Amino acid sequence: MSQEVANVAVLGSTGSIGRNTLEVIAGSHGTLRSIGLSAHARLDLLVEQAQELHPQWIVAACPRLAAAQDWSRLPVGTELLVGPEGVESLARRPEVQIVVAAIVGSAGLRGTWAALEAGKTVALANKETMVVAGPLVTQLAQKTQARIVPVDSEHSAVFQALQAGRREEVKRIILTASGGPFRNHTPEQLASVTIADALRHPTWTMGPKITIDSATMMNKALEIIEARWLFDLRADQIDVVVHPQSIVHSLVEFIDGSVIAQLGSPDMKLPIQYALTYPHRTEGVARPLDFTRTMRLDFEPPDPERFPALALGLEVARTGGTAGAVLNAANEGAVAAFLGGKLHFTDIVPSCRSVLENHHFDPAPSLAQLLELDVWARQEVLRWACLS
Repeated sequence: MSQEVANVAVLGSTGSIGRNTLEVIAGSHGTLRSIGLSAHARLDLLVEQAQELHPQWIVAACPRLAAAQDWSRLPVGTELLVGPEGVESLARRPEVQIVVAAIVGSAGLRGTWAALEAGKTVALANKETMVVAGPLVTQLAQKTQARIVPVDSEHSAVFQALQAGRREEVKRIILTASGGPFRNHTPEQLASVTIADALRHPTWTMGPKITIDSATMMNKALEIIEARWLFDLRADQIDVVVHPQSIVHSLVEFIDGSVIAQLGSPDMKLPIQYALTYPHRTEGVARPLDFTRTMRLDFEPPDPERFPALALGLEVARTGGTAGAVLNAANEGAVAAFLGGKLHFTDIVPSCRSVLENHHFDPAPSLAQLLELDVWARQEVLRWACLS
């Protein structure tokens, strides 16, 4: 039986997740189609993608950069949209069935929110959406009957493993972490980490922001918060284990002691394809594991002194309210300050904690409040960096 073609809008098509998504679509034998693409800064690449794929719409999310770009090479039939409003418009288009939310950081919230309001299936690669506004996002999805399928390898693994039992039978989930490049560093070594050191990830190839988050393990702190809301869990039902090989992507433990793990090569095309084809599975484009070769799987508990971000993530998952938005924005600001040479690597997490502890907490904020706090937290981190 032939499968109906699904129209996909890729928000953040020039980033790592976006490019992998386009590879998955190209390998789908025509069952997936790129109908819309968006990018922020890499507009030359966006034009190249449009020339190759002939989408119906492309979006240049930054009006200033869009005004300076030569759009004469756009193919006939491709319409240009501009600005955040263009991203939202693309996400709401009735022709779009699946929206891949792959814009990095809290900037991705608007497009994801628009897609959920329109009742779309959202392949969610933007963890910050759930960190900033998890309760509001899940309520909106329930209201509009939209579907959220996680793309992060860890949350995709949990999503898949949860299908082995009923939700009331889940004891806990265990998120795996590679440990990043500094898994065995001493505090003295961490104090002298350079930008180049932090950008050298041992397993995954990612953008600079996510790579730094992996080095501090703030990415895992944010994933704890995301999992709290995505799977409706308590904070004490979420653990983290360091697994350097990045083969086991996460695990679910059930009340009878059974542990279900999802394994796969460290290739983002695997969870992306699962999200785009769910609830079906199709022949994969990701490199499969080779069980004819000797393989070892190591697991070890994370060092809380080396990675203080994890305790911060658990605190925020327990607290809820405005805490997630503040932590996320503070971290984005701190990472930018580190990459700009204004903050030491070991100051990233302490600066986030300081901003978090000094904000006016609200247990039930509106979306407008969360967006205001996002701006405030970034400014506070910059002030903290100047004073440190």
